[in-house]
Amino acid sequence: MNIIEQMNRKNVAKLSADRDVPEFAPGDTVRIHVKVTEGTRERIQMFEGVCIARKNRGLNSSFTVRKISHGEGVERVFPLYSPRIAKIEIAKRGAVRRAKLYYLRGRRGKSARIREKRDDRATRDAKEKSTPNNQAAPENQAAKD
Repeated sequence: MNIIEQMNRKNVAKLSADRDVPEFAPGDTVRIHVKVTEGTRERIQMFEGVCIARKNRGLNSSFTVRKISHGEGVERVFPLYSPRIAKIEIAKRGAVRRAKLYYLRGRRGKSARIREKRDDRATRDAKEKSTPNNQAAPENQAAKD
């Protein structure tokens, strides 16, 4: 490993310690809280849209977010470890089969929708926790008698 890679890893570790970066992928709807400076004041502005691309290059990692604003498509590329990003939230997970969703640029309306990822394990675990183990379901009790 050369010196540049060592420096990049050290900087990524330092920047990751300040702000936790959630695991997200293309197709996920994300909310990015961006620090905006207007004159002498600084405020936080939200940018919510679909992540259409992700570039993982260590310190140079970035992701592209697309949203429709007043009928016009707006894309913005954010450096992942930028100090201008206050927080990244995941609004919903999308089920896609591509790494780059550039085809969404040419689509409008319902054809530009992305299916939401289902997590059946979470709902099944919640059901199992709600019913005690020593009591079987009513249909199973009738079968035993």
